[in-house]
Amino acid sequence: MPRTTPLPAWIRHLRFALPALFAIFLLAAGPTESRSAESNYKRKPTVKASHAGSRPSVGGPLYATRPEAMEAADDIATRRNLDRDWVRRNIGQARFVPAIAKASAPPPAGVPKNWALYRSRFIEPVRIRAGVQFWQTHAAALQRAEDLTGVPAAIIVGILGVETLYGQQTGNYRVMDALSTLAFDFPAQHPKAAARATFFRAELEEFLVLTARTHTEPLALRGSYAGAMGLPQFMPSSWARYAIDFDGDGRIDLFHSAADVIGSVANYFVAFGWQRGMPTHYPVQWDPEIPTRDTLLAPDIVPSFTVAEFQALGVTLDGAALQHPGKLAMVELFNGDAAPSYVAGTENFYALTRYNWSSYYALAVIELGQEVLAARQR
Repeated sequence: MPRTTPLPAWIRHLRFALPALFAIFLLAAGPTESRSAESNYKRKPTVKASHAGSRPSVGGPLYATRPEAMEAADDIATRRNLDRDWVRRNIGQARFVPAIAKASAPPPAGVPKNWALYRSRFIEPVRIRAGVQFWQTHAAALQRAEDLTGVPAAIIVGILGVETLYGQQTGNYRVMDALSTLAFDFPAQHPKAAARATFFRAELEEFLVLTARTHTEPLALRGSYAGAMGLPQFMPSSWARYAIDFDGDGRIDLFHSAADVIGSVANYFVAFGWQRGMPTHYPVQWDPEIPTRDTLLAPDIVPSFTVAEFQALGVTLDGAALQHPGKLAMVELFNGDAAPSYVAGTENFYALTRYNWSSYYALAVIELGQEVLAARQR
């Protein structure tokens, strides 16, 4: 799911603001009509409830019994100009769900990362076949999104396959329960518990604003344990900022409109600096024991080295990589007890990690999309 990045990550991408705004304007136009950026902004998106119904998630007491939750409700209502009783009622009817808190706790210490194992969860026959079917059914929308934004159809297909298996696994927690649990009861043992609780309180606020604006019943919507929604698993703030009406029906629906989903995923990457025609990564050859290892790995997945700097630090590149115009990052992927894998990540690889802050995730998206494309062409 796309994780709404903290301010520093957004600031790092301000250099892409103008092309992103231009692409958003293009994406706003439906297949048969052109709309100005202003007219598109004035169209109120309609959030349609998922088919999962509105029965409460299995959980603990209502947040109506928690003074701090009701104080937060009053604060949200005041600052965002929402009906106070409506906000209190919806937060009050949310429940603490132990399973959500447990899923958000840090993983057990000492569990090694394993790229090969992680990859096998997503690059597998069921997901590839479903991806081929999705691509065949929605080829026109995928092609239109690629033409307008430069985000390859294979990347969009990879995202939707990894996130929800093309809509088959969108989550069955009430979004209100998920966001309230993580806003008011984020696991204290997490090393970043305070920051994460603040993040989810902001997402709860954005969710209430979104549902109030679109006249949607907040308790009817279901999603992941983290409150992500629809086929692309957008968090509420991502829905508000990046989701678009790509099928031209005057509303935004990430639960049921494949076109809106496709256009919104492409729009998300444009906003985070996707560059048309740039590869996501290149193969590398190097000795991980060389003295410059720490220098190469220090920036993590942030592209920081030119091709010449890479080579000066002992990395061998060949083919198209030698002509790469931008910066590169040395991306390390652990394989349990086996030797790690390495690739040179470009700025487009980094853009993929803004959807989920994980190089493992980004490479799984890339490789699933490639496998689906290859299967479709056979």
